[in-house]
Amino acid sequence: MINFQFRSSIVYFLVVLILSAACSTSKNDERKTVVLTGLDGRQFLTPDLKAETLAKLDSNLTDARKNFEEDESEENYIWLGRREAYLYHYEKAIEIFSDGIDEYQNSYKLYRHRGHRYITLRDFAKAVADFQQAAAIMPAQPLEIEPDGQPNKLNIPLSTTQFNVWYHLGLAHYLRGDFENAAMAYMKCMEVSNNDDLMCATVDWLYMTYRRMDRDQEASMLLNLIREDMKIIENDSYYLRLKMYKGLIQPDSLLKIGDASQDIDLALATQGYGVGNWYLCEGDTAKAKEIFKKVVSGKHFSAFGFIAAEVELTRISPKVAQP
Repeated sequence: MINFQFRSSIVYFLVVLILSAACSTSKNDERKTVVLTGLDGRQFLTPDLKAETLAKLDSNLTDARKNFEEDESEENYIWLGRREAYLYHYEKAIEIFSDGIDEYQNSYKLYRHRGHRYITLRDFAKAVADFQQAAAIMPAQPLEIEPDGQPNKLNIPLSTTQFNVWYHLGLAHYLRGDFENAAMAYMKCMEVSNNDDLMCATVDWLYMTYRRMDRDQEASMLLNLIREDMKIIENDSYYLRLKMYKGLIQPDSLLKIGDASQDIDLALATQGYGVGNWYLCEGDTAKAKEIFKKVVSGKHFSAFGFIAAEVELTRISPKVAQP
């Protein structure tokens, strides 16, 4: 009798577990929609998120909507759009930023955020236009700290609006293959890179830009700005890439992401693109292509390294096979 009751309890527990899992999966599936289409024609769906992460993002979006309903200020337009974007609602975010620009026509901050999401959607021409407009109307000084929507490990915002406008403008030009204008934007970005994290990010992209322009001597001179004693809070992947360019780290070691990384897949996208680009500039197109395909086989389709790898693959092979 005891064994029968025990077995019945086990069966009941398993049934409940299976039904709970099925219910959770169903809720996940309900949220899955096509987020965007990559440059190779792939459709990317809403990623699976941990329950606690999803709950936090939903809660933040609810708060942003409430704040916006109470006050349709420039700041609340920005946060509503950002919160929608963090839940992969990129088209909705762009719509919100656009409405905000209609209301606040000189809002360089709204142009900055809309431009970022045009990069995400692979519409680089519109991104360039937005960042150029932001650069034209934003004040050069004082530098304005930009609040983080997804804080770093120390919860210390490191970037400014001025930095983000020039940095993303350089990136948008770079992704279009307009390396001349990318270099000019990154030089402006250097002027407002006022901490080690920002300096690493700017030097990295400017270095790659110079390499693509065959300005190798200038690229090499940039590396003198990278020191062993730099205090890096969030741009570890850029710092590693720069050390690789200096010859302090072997290129392939950057593709072996350890478990200590906060986000292994994201680190691979960032470090992998840098390694692939390095091989490309060294003339090893086959190795570069192999690495780029590895990057775009990951899950972080909105990461800049992922997008840049997509761009390179379309240039190397216009009809790119899916990884």
